Order: sequence, then structure tokens, then C-alpha cells
Amino acid sequence: MIHVSNVLILIIQILYLLTVAGVVIVVISENRNPIKTVAWIMAVIFLPVVGIFWYATFGQSITKKHIISKRMYSKLKKRPLDEMDTPEEFHTPPEHENLINLFKNLDYTPLLGGNDVQIFINGEDKFESMLADIENAKKHIHVEYYVLLDDEIGRKLQQALIKKAREGLEIRIIYDSFGSRRAKKKYFEDYRKAGIETEPFLKLTLPALTSRINFRNHRKIVVIDGQIGYVGGMNVADRYVKGVKWGIWRDTHARIEGKGVQGLQSVFLIDWYFVSQTLITSRKYFPPLEVFGQNPMQIVNSGPLKDEREIQHGLLQAIYEAKKSIFIQTPYFLPTENMSEALQSAAIRGVDVRIMISNKADVPLVQLASRSFIKDMLKVGVKVYFYQKGFLHSKLMVFDDSLTLLGSTNFDARSFEQNFEVEAFVYDEDTGAIAREIFIEDQRNCEQIALKEWLKRPKTLRFIESLARLLSPLL
Repeated sequence: MIHVSNVLILIIQILYLLTVAGVVIVVISENRNPIKTVAWIMAVIFLPVVGIFWYATFGQSITKKHIISKRMYSKLKKRPLDEMDTPEEFHTPPEHENLINLFKNLDYTPLLGGNDVQIFINGEDKFESMLADIENAKKHIHVEYYVLLDDEIGRKLQQALIKKAREGLEIRIIYDSFGSRRAKKKYFEDYRKAGIETEPFLKLTLPALTSRINFRNHRKIVVIDGQIGYVGGMNVADRYVKGVKWGIWRDTHARIEGKGVQGLQSVFLIDWYFVSQTLITSRKYFPPLEVFGQNPMQIVNSGPLKDEREIQHGLLQAIYEAKKSIFIQTPYFLPTENMSEALQSAAIRGVDVRIMISNKADVPLVQLASRSFIKDMLKVGVKVYFYQKGFLHSKLMVFDDSLTLLGSTNFDARSFEQNFEVEAFVYDEDTGAIAREIFIEDQRNCEQIALKEWLKRPKTLRFIESLARLLSPLL
């Protein structure tokens, strides 16, 4: 006679196999990138239970109705543009004309000129400048961060914003509920009690947890009076000032004064509509602005709202158009296949391609997967540098010393396809020269990797890296 427990085990096994088969069918039916499809199928089949949980948490495609309809997104994107001054024509390096037109046609992204751009390479300088600008604010302040913590720097920001709220300024805050999960609820309640509108992005509550955790708002935006803006890689946390146990936290951020801020404002207000269902397009948030500098730029946002991946398209265009140099700093180097091929093609045709990543990262699995791409880069002449002084979190990119990218985008599939990101594409040779010098200075704190030495590493380690690479489309 068959024991009851054996029957129960058999039933559980059958149900599990049916679940696996069902998930595999769903993954195939979604018509994703074949590489990502195979990766998810392998994870579900060869990682019992864990693979299914991982897919439920990180693998589901977001539907437009969960976020915002394409029609409403288009309306929100265009309406603020109608409130701006008529975009003027500015001199730009002719080699970037196709890139500028790509963004105009792809996502109604105008070229905005008359900007002054200041680049920060450490948190202390960035926060000192930003807090001073907040102190001088007259009308409104908009704040959007992936990580907003209630530590020392987070409390300084809170005190500054509450002070301005008491002076009568309009203040709105968006924080990512996953990235800011370590902050206490009281921290955000204190903002609300002070009259500051404060909203989480895709709040993580059951049962919506698994359909939301995979789609994060990775943007870092501050807009002050519609005239001054901050964008880049720095969140609000003490590590951006004090560093980590193994060294400094090296990051890049930018202060923009001029019409480029209108692009940041537009991105913020689209996100504000999503988190609050409040449509804001008033002219007062897009005031007429003087000429503060000579930097024309496009503020490009991307995320799972649209099938097009605006920042990824732009990066590919910039790589293929590069004639002299491509300098990339990124904490995570997990290029998609087309990105990898584009970089290798650039190196083969004689472009000076340099990639700088951290020798030690905050996510070991991602670091292992990143290193599996190094050999292919070195073989075609790409120069690879490992930053030694601490953790390199910078996302600075420079093309031909005339195009500088400053924003939140990492060089990985998650940033290109799943995160909500924002990037300033700055078309200016002076800014490019400054960005290039920053990169060169960081090289002094790096170890350049030689192919011959790289191939001597233990085969076991290389195999582990290759194994981690199989999961790279999912990381």
C-alpha cells in the first residue's frame, strides 16, 4: 500500500513540474530577446524553486496599464514642451547631427541650449553646491532619487527642504521604494507633516511586490525654480561623502543652469503624474531663461514605458559615429550583444576605446559576470582599467571629446531595458575636454589590464565568471 506521504510528495512534484512548464511557456510566448529567453528558461529549470521565485520577482514584463498608457505618456511629454520657449538652433559639432535628430524623432526630445555645466566628482562638493542652491530657491523645488536615506546627509537635505517649505515654497519629492527601503517610514512622514508632497515610486506592497520590484526608478534629479538642475550618479546617502570600508565612493554628478533644466523638469513631471495622478504642466515650472553658457544638450529619459530604448539607441549611435575616442566609466559592465559588438567594431577601426570599472564592486555576482566580458574587449584592442582607490560608481562617458554623457545609466541590460533612467547628452568640446581630464586623472588610480596576464588567471575562476555571465541578461 502506498504511503500517504509518498502520494503527497508525488503530487507536489507533479505540480512543480507543471509550474515550471507553465513558466517556460510564458517566457517563450513573451517574444523577448532570445538570449534573455534562454537565460530565464535555464534559471527556471536548473535552479529549483529559486528560479521560479526569481522569475516571479524579476522576470515579469511590466504592462503599460500598470504604469501609464503610451497615449498619456506622449501627451505628458509634448505638453511641457509647449510651455517652453521655442527651442533655438545652436551650433553643435556636425558629427552629432544624426544623434540629435534620432532623439528628436524618437521621443520628442528637443535640443536645449544656453547652459552652464559644472561637473562634480565627489559627494561633498555636490551636496555643498546643491544645499546652497536649495537655500537660495524662491519658488519651487523638485527632488527625485533612487536612494534617499535618513542618515547624516539625508537629514541635512530634509532640514533644508523643510526650512524652504515653511517659507512657502512648493516642494515635491519622489523616492524609489526599493532603493530607499532602508530609510525609516518616519523620515518620509516628517516631509509630509511639513507640507512637502512626498511619493514613493512603485510602492512595494503585497500582492503587487513581485510585479513591481523589477522596475525601479534609478533617476537622480533635482530641479530648483525651473532654472537650476542636478543630474548624475549620486544618490542621497552618507557613502557618497564618507566612502566605504575599502575606500572612497567615486561618482560623477552635474549641475546644469539653463534651458537643459526644462528637460529635467519635464521628466520629473511625467514621473510625478505616475506617482500622484496629478497633471502639472503650468508655465511657471518652465520660466523664460537667460543664456548661462554655451552647452547645448538633450535630456533623454528611458524606461519600460515604451518599446524603444532611447538611451540605448543613443549610445549605439554615439559608438558607431565615434572617430577618435570612447571613454566609458561604469560600475557594472554587462553590455548587451549589440553594445559589445559596437565597442569591438570601434576598437578594430582604430578608435581609442577605454573602459573603466571598479576592481571591487558592491555586488559580487555582477562583478564576476562583468569580468567575463574583459577578454573579448582586450583581444581587439580595447583598453580596460580597474579602479583601485575604492568603488567606482561613476557613469561618465565621453565620445570624441565633443559629446559627454552625464546621468544615471549603467552600462548593463537592466539600465538599458528595465530601469527608469535619465541622461544628459551634452554637445560641447569644452565640457568634453573637462570630462576627458577627469577620466585621465582617474586612470592614475587604476590598474590597466593586459591580455597576456588576464589569460593566466586560474581556469576555475574564469569558469565561474563564464557561469555568472549566463545570468547577465537577468542581473
